[in-house]
Amino acid sequence: MNMLRTIVVGFIAGLAGAYTLFSYQEEKISRQQREDSFQVSDHQPTEVYQPNITESSPTESTTTDAIDFSLAAGKATPSVVYINSISQGNPSYSAWDLIFGGGGSQTQVSSGSGVIFSADGYIVTNNHVIESAEKIQVLYNKKSYDAELIGTDPSSDLAVLKIKETNLPAITIGNSKTLAVGEWVVAVGNPFSLSSTVTAGIVSAKGRKINVVDARFPIESFIQTDAAINPGNSGGALVNKNGDLVGINTAILSRTGSYTGYAFAVPVDIAKKVVDDLIKHGVPQKAIFGGSVIEYDYQNAQKYDLDSDVKEFKGVLVGKVDRSGAANDAGLQEGDIITKINNVEINSESAFEEELSYRYPGDKINISFIRNGKASTTNLTLLNKNGDTNLVKRKIYSDASIGASLEAVDYGVKIFKIKDGVFKQLALQENFTIVYINRQRVKDPQDVIEFFSKYKGRVYMVGINSAKQEVPFSFYLK
Repeated sequence: MNMLRTIVVGFIAGLAGAYTLFSYQEEKISRQQREDSFQVSDHQPTEVYQPNITESSPTESTTTDAIDFSLAAGKATPSVVYINSISQGNPSYSAWDLIFGGGGSQTQVSSGSGVIFSADGYIVTNNHVIESAEKIQVLYNKKSYDAELIGTDPSSDLAVLKIKETNLPAITIGNSKTLAVGEWVVAVGNPFSLSSTVTAGIVSAKGRKINVVDARFPIESFIQTDAAINPGNSGGALVNKNGDLVGINTAILSRTGSYTGYAFAVPVDIAKKVVDDLIKHGVPQKAIFGGSVIEYDYQNAQKYDLDSDVKEFKGVLVGKVDRSGAANDAGLQEGDIITKINNVEINSESAFEEELSYRYPGDKINISFIRNGKASTTNLTLLNKNGDTNLVKRKIYSDASIGASLEAVDYGVKIFKIKDGVFKQLALQENFTIVYINRQRVKDPQDVIEFFSKYKGRVYMVGINSAKQEVPFSFYLK
């Protein structure tokens, strides 16, 4: 009984304490609200401050709502095509295939975009869009065209196709040199197989080098934009507000594989020369400096024992000079600071590469540089990859017995345009590159033709398919 009385008394005391605390909090809140309202008494006159705000009329708005991209979209969209890259995947077999037969290569189709450069059917796209293709289709105006690969330039990630059609709506070529950071741009392409998609953004930066081009002489001086670009946009158009082409959409930086705010395009001024080279010569005409340059900054200045106590690091450093090359012939040395090419200021590695990308083998340029604190100039004659000043011509070999066209590439002999003949009987695919025959390295197409015309017996051949996979073959020539 005493226990029950103690519990009841404790419960009632708890209720009383809670009520007292609640009443106190209510009074505190009420008092705070009265203080916040601040009623001014008669003997303390004051004026209520009114901020001086000038309202702008709707026509003065600078928001994106006042910017209309319909003109640019309407002008550029008809010039952007859909590209299918078709190839045969690796052979695959299941347990059922072993019992009932079947299996083998599976057709793989990837998509991208392209831009109509001329009314007679020349189309520019990215090299990575078509590099694994054994067949290329261009979809335009609800029609499908088989495209001919005119040429590729892996160093700028560009390629040129040709379809048999006339009176096409060629895009209007703009100017990427005068494109300003902060300027509005529009991206047109086919992301995620969604044809004719338009997104808008601004030029975030110019002359970006992001180390995505895998080539011997890479050219990276990208336009960076925050216009949304996703897989499938590659090879599409980046245009200004007038609908003029300023870049070819090429890459994104993303941890997810989709757009995260950083997209990059090849400047149209670089693309124009590459396209012209591929149409006229079949291969790009690279002007080789004969060395390499690196960024001129505090760290590299100390590395080359240069004065690092300077207000601005203007120029690029000569990081390497080939023993036999244009730079060595012009008297340049490692550690020289190149500041200008033909009176064009050079302040980054990408700017240096872009300026050379406009040149041809045999072109003479004037280089301003600083050595040991003294300014100087020198004349330099640019060379081709073979070390001379001649234009490089694409050489294609054809032979009826093997039933294909052959071309020498950096790592072997490439096969394409396969018809009836030995290569078709061996089931070789388009763009297969022969690297070794009977353990001998292959470099000359004529050697391949002679081998298959004369050799009899067991053959061991190793090559690289269009998906860049090493594939061995063993067969018997009678």
